Amino acid sequence: MLHKINPDQHGACGPDMISAVSTCVHCGFCLAACPTYQEIGQEAASPRGRIVLMKEVLEGTLSIDEATPHLDSCLGCLACEPACPSGVSYRELISPFRALIEPKRSRTWGDRFRRTVAQLTLPYPGRFRIAAMSGKLVKPFASVLPNSLRVMLDLLPVRLPPKQAWASVNPAVGTRRGRVALLIGCAQSVLDPDINTATIDVLTRNGVEVVVPKKQTCCGALSWHVGNHAAAQNFARQNLAAFPDDVDAIVTNAAGCGSGMHEYPVILKGTSDHDRASSFRDRVVDVSKYLAELGDLVPVADTNQPIRVAYHDACHLANAQGVRSEPRQLLRMVPGLQLVEIADGHLCCGSAGTYNIDQPEVAASLGQQKAASVIATDAAVVATGNIGCMTQLSVHLKQAGSKIQVKHTMQVLSDAYGRSDGR
Repeated sequence: MLHKINPDQHGACGPDMISAVSTCVHCGFCLAACPTYQEIGQEAASPRGRIVLMKEVLEGTLSIDEATPHLDSCLGCLACEPACPSGVSYRELISPFRALIEPKRSRTWGDRFRRTVAQLTLPYPGRFRIAAMSGKLVKPFASVLPNSLRVMLDLLPVRLPPKQAWASVNPAVGTRRGRVALLIGCAQSVLDPDINTATIDVLTRNGVEVVVPKKQTCCGALSWHVGNHAAAQNFARQNLAAFPDDVDAIVTNAAGCGSGMHEYPVILKGTSDHDRASSFRDRVVDVSKYLAELGDLVPVADTNQPIRVAYHDACHLANAQGVRSEPRQLLRMVPGLQLVEIADGHLCCGSAGTYNIDQPEVAASLGQQKAASVIATDAAVVATGNIGCMTQLSVHLKQAGSKIQVKHTMQVLSDAYGRSDGR
């Protein structure tokens, strides 16, 4: 796509944004892959339409406030990337663009309030737990509260699971085959801490020592994807310092977190930490990919307990990290597990970080559609690899009256190992 963007006016990420714009040939292959285009049905709500809008803002021919309503509705799911024959790196345009314009745009009081609350609570487990517990007390009065508060309360679970803690070093069972450092996540460690426990269980059973760095923090993805560049940089730098060098890999079990950590070189572009961030990124891997590549995994004993499991592709695992076959490969290890696919599995469930809070109508519609597709599989369990997807699926399956359980891939495996142990 031809443009008149001045590369010297848009910071360190300017050249990458320009590259993404110029690579787009406006062919339209992205339209069928884009969930918001399917939902809204407007060209401006498609990847190619948004690229044109961002190009015009960068050129100075379109105001930020004219473009942002259409850009805000973008999930950042990156389904457009694998669909693009030209290889447009949409991720190197949308998030840097949001970071560039956020300080310059106008927002309503309600928008600012929601964003501030989310940024001050979600990345901090202690604060988030207090906020969630406080929110439960207010939930009965949600109908009389402003919409900006009501949307946030609707996403809170009925009850929080008990707190869990993890040792700094979790020894491998038997001969040590590997040593990894685990990101435990922020919201995940409050909403479903058992995901980390299950992850450690599966890794250690398979001869992998798991280190849990105590000074780790939020991955920064929540901040980065809403344009809070300073906060994202701060989180990234803290994790660069917290994670040790003497491990084989930095393992993540949340698709959004893994994708966010892979973007550290973009977040820290133009700073003295860029090269270190690039080395860090090269060691970050989703737990399903790490285990699949490790191979020769401990078999799960056959307990003659058949189960039908649907697998949901988290966008930031399938699209951003290219991890699709590995979780399915691991699930097929379980004797009696029948793995089934979900119709239109490439379409986002509508979670996408704080998207539920920022774009509640679109998020709810996508969530309802995904829940209906999951129910149609007649599965007993739906497995996935991202806490945001798990929360979204749980909410909408419950609203639809379904009893399908929502579990992380590692929880399915850990449960299967436990059953074979007699637990």
